[in-house]
Amino acid sequence: MGKYFDKLKERLTFKYRLVILDEETYEEQFSFKLSQMNVYVFGGIAIILLILVTSLVIAYTPLREYVPGYASTEVKEKAEVLIDSLEDLQLRNHQNEVKMQAVMDVLTGKVKTKEYLANLDSLLKANKDSISKHSIYASKDDSLYRQSIENQDRYNVSAKSNSKQRLVLFAPVTGTVTNKYKGKDQHYGIDIAVKSGTPIKSVEDGTVIFAEWSVDTGYVIIIDHGNNLISVYKHNSSLLKREGDLVKSGEVVATAGSEGKLSTAPHLHFELWYNGYPMDPTQFIAFE
Repeated sequence: MGKYFDKLKERLTFKYRLVILDEETYEEQFSFKLSQMNVYVFGGIAIILLILVTSLVIAYTPLREYVPGYASTEVKEKAEVLIDSLEDLQLRNHQNEVKMQAVMDVLTGKVKTKEYLANLDSLLKANKDSISKHSIYASKDDSLYRQSIENQDRYNVSAKSNSKQRLVLFAPVTGTVTNKYKGKDQHYGIDIAVKSGTPIKSVEDGTVIFAEWSVDTGYVIIIDHGNNLISVYKHNSSLLKREGDLVKSGEVVATAGSEGKLSTAPHLHFELWYNGYPMDPTQFIAFE
């Protein structure tokens, strides 16, 4: 075994002379001594350097984009933006689904009887307290402004005085209330008799969240006033606003009619919903 390693060592360290000659004159141009050990060492170092340089070039230059399976920085940035947009869309979609479910509940009058009756007292209290905490009560400046508008006879403003409540909402129309609010009978609004074509006005600033035709109730428009307050206007002959439109207090949003299977004469069916529960509109607005 010792003789084998001695022979291997001798072979690896045996010097060879590498000579470079001129092709025509055979004059020696350059020469140096080499051994197999030198070749292996220098070759290994060269391979390592080549791998290192190649890795650096791929990692820190645009050439990396040509490597299969390696995404460019621009693609990664676009992917991150798309992921953020997707998450935002999913959140908005969920919010829209919740809102649409609330709208469908309003349209169909789906209120769980037991839950509604259990919360009836709290809803009555909300009429006095909770709504005021959400800035539904008119401020001093707002009251002065609305008073000036009322004096100019530009809009119908609720003139009903109630020492317990100071909620100020525009009357959508004025007329005779032919059917009162009856929560236990699932009549979650009031019916006001008006002439066909009478302008229907928004009771407060808000955003239209529903404006469509319904077989039972004709043209229906629903307005979200913020702070969990929604107003509903049914049996219209036409709509003047679309979903997403912003409306102001007293702005005309529809015209009255007798549309829908549940209507027998021109009138407005008007509802107020707060926190997903109906309220008696006559407690806040004078319609006659």
